Amino acid sequence: MFITITGFKGGVGKTTTAVHLACYFSQFGKTLLVDGDPNQSATAWERRGELPFKIVNLMAAAKYSQEYEHIIIDTAARPDAEEMKALVDGCDLLILPTSAEALAIDALLQTVDLLHDLGGDYRILLTMIHPPPVKTGLMARQALMDADLKLFEGEIRRYIAYEKASLMGVPVYESGDRRGKIAWKDYQKIGKEIYS
Repeated sequence: MFITITGFKGGVGKTTTAVHLACYFSQFGKTLLVDGDPNQSATAWERRGELPFKIVNLMAAAKYSQEYEHIIIDTAARPDAEEMKALVDGCDLLILPTSAEALAIDALLQTVDLLHDLGGDYRILLTMIHPPPVKTGLMARQALMDADLKLFEGEIRRYIAYEKASLMGVPVYESGDRRGKIAWKDYQKIGKEIYS
């Protein structure tokens, strides 16, 4: 399975999503994460610790991809129309992470407009959702559903455990944070939605 994580805005949990979906899929077969982000955030995450899958940069992907059952691609933010067409053609599912902020939703809608023109299959993943009583996540979900867009049922809540995991170079469930395993359940739910 080829899964690409992309969007028009950075800072919405793209790399965190790529890392944790790669963790999820590594339970079911050899998994490769292709770090196509110029910031090389996933590669830096791995350098600080250990992850249960292989990471290569975009230039090495062709060499390794045939050896792996699951390939997760973390892209640069703001792909142009030509790059987006290549992403759509080269994957089974395009995941568009977004936070509930208005600027992130605006950027998401630009991405979706481009995808409609290209005919790409995508699903939106709400990320960095604040816990109640803050209702921005619910408001964002409702607005996206009203626009008849494709969303995951699950969402990724905001936890400091992700920052700890990134600093340690490990998955969130190995962060030592008291909410690390709860945070992992959010990604397990998304993985099950994809895998079913």
